[in-house]
Amino acid sequence: MRLIYLFPLDSLNYSFLLHAHSHVAMLGWVYMIVYVFGVHFFIPKEKKQKPIYNRLFWLTEFSIIGMMIAFPIQGYALFSIIFSTMHILLSYVFCRLVWKDSLKDKSPSQRLLLVSILFMVLSTFGVWCLGPAVSTLGKQSAFYQIAIQFFLHFQFNGWFILAILALFLKQFQDKIDEVTFKRFYFLIIISTIITVCFPIRWFIENDILSYLNGFGVLIQLGAFVCFYKMLEPKINHFKSTLDKTTKIVYSLAVCSLFLKVGIQLLTIFPNLAEVSHQIRNFVIGFIHLTTLGIITGFLFGILLQNKMLSANSSSLKIGVKCFISGYILTEVLLFLQGWFFFFGEGSIPGYFQSILIFSILLVLGLILIMLSIIKLKFDVLENKLMIK
Repeated sequence: MRLIYLFPLDSLNYSFLLHAHSHVAMLGWVYMIVYVFGVHFFIPKEKKQKPIYNRLFWLTEFSIIGMMIAFPIQGYALFSIIFSTMHILLSYVFCRLVWKDSLKDKSPSQRLLLVSILFMVLSTFGVWCLGPAVSTLGKQSAFYQIAIQFFLHFQFNGWFILAILALFLKQFQDKIDEVTFKRFYFLIIISTIITVCFPIRWFIENDILSYLNGFGVLIQLGAFVCFYKMLEPKINHFKSTLDKTTKIVYSLAVCSLFLKVGIQLLTIFPNLAEVSHQIRNFVIGFIHLTTLGIITGFLFGILLQNKMLSANSSSLKIGVKCFISGYILTEVLLFLQGWFFFFGEGSIPGYFQSILIFSILLVLGLILIMLSIIKLKFDVLENKLMIK
């Protein structure tokens, strides 16, 4: 995708590739690992061993592979829609299973996971509105665009972010202060619902939507102040249990989270709210802040903390450094280019070449992390064979 800007290829449709990239990143990476962690941490052992969880996992993988093949070839068309619909229906089965089989202690992390699942179901209402929107008003209509933004808002801010925070809270073995958690829980739910007004405001001229969004981002700020206060007494002890690599990854995730909150606060100002979606670099930068910084950062932290990744592996350490460097450099460049456009300064010299190089760091980092996982699996297998 980065190469196309430097070496245009008539045989490749950029829009189709973009659809494949976004769907596989969201559903192939984030959804599937939340699926695995949700079952691992929140489903009792005797229930997680049910064959349904394994079958559902592979059926979901099949739907994602179908999207990965169909979208680059045809974009939004028959087969990509079939596989996308299949994924949504399978996600409903997953929601039902987790709701029925999850632990009954109703801990803070448990409640946060369950409400994230409700937001995931709510987000799919936007998808079901796409068909009627196209058939009645067309793809350029406000109804169609709002349906897409409704889905994306509750997927990212409701389902993914809250599920990730639930998994993160699960890593704290000590009991979370119930009073502070209830404040955070109530405020984050309200803010997530209200801030959907922000993308809706892009397509409907109504000042009330702007005021509601402003109120929502202030509530969100209050929610994460409570989140910090809730964890503050336990942070030092928590950090003392982590190795250096895990600390770095978690720090990246937390910093990205509070940067996201800060950026959303800026949308209170009308001028900044208006350009936030008009300048594509800001949109991509914000999405990558959420997916690469917050979501992937917390997920890598949980993997490392639970020894699912080997923190002693040299290839993993180098891979993490490459990934973080690529993430930070691409984010700086994206937002800097956005500000250049905002002030009418045009393109940064060598922008496309630079962002290609920085993106290669992301890919290189992920490859090295994957190699460390493969090596770890071979080492485990080798040890088992030696024991036998």
